[in-house]
Amino acid sequence: MSRRNLIIFICFAIMAFGTVVAASVVWMRGGPFGPAGTVTTTGTALVGGPFTLTAHTGERVTPESFRGRYMLIYFGYTYCPDVCPGALQIVSVALDALGEKAEQVQPIFITVDPQRDTVEQMAQYVPYFSDRLIGLTGSEEEIAEAAHAYRVYYARAEDDSSTEYLMDHTSILYLMDPEGNFVAHFPYGTDPDALTKELQKHLG
Repeated sequence: MSRRNLIIFICFAIMAFGTVVAASVVWMRGGPFGPAGTVTTTGTALVGGPFTLTAHTGERVTPESFRGRYMLIYFGYTYCPDVCPGALQIVSVALDALGEKAEQVQPIFITVDPQRDTVEQMAQYVPYFSDRLIGLTGSEEEIAEAAHAYRVYYARAEDDSSTEYLMDHTSILYLMDPEGNFVAHFPYGTDPDALTKELQKHLG
């Protein structure tokens, strides 16, 4: 073997040995895939934050208004033809299935269409789904702040010249713990039984 080939061989051997040692150390420490086959993650989800909005009852509320209970939050709008009503109906059914444990959860519906979803409009809309449900609205700036805190996308689908329009928006349920910290999210299409089971896991 030539001197050049020998040097190359030694370099590759050292690199291979180092890789094996590093992988062994990571495996022994349990991550990223340790002996138990678990995944180790770090950090906190950047979901949730301050907001000040008006409830369908006329009261001004903040996240602190719901401390001590889990918040189950959905962003949508009352003129939504199908997605929003479907999501709110799933929330209602799941909470009914929880029985007394439902007292630990505050379902919240935050509009992304404050132009049409006034306090009066929300007051007429939310009782169709649940007596527990609280509808929140506010100014354009207040809604934008709340949506930003929860990483929610929304946009008007039609041009401003039309009075009839739809809203494009994120359709996700957010579960926050009694201190206001993010716990879990549930994508559109989660059925009531699955939502009930997941809530039971967190409620204990």
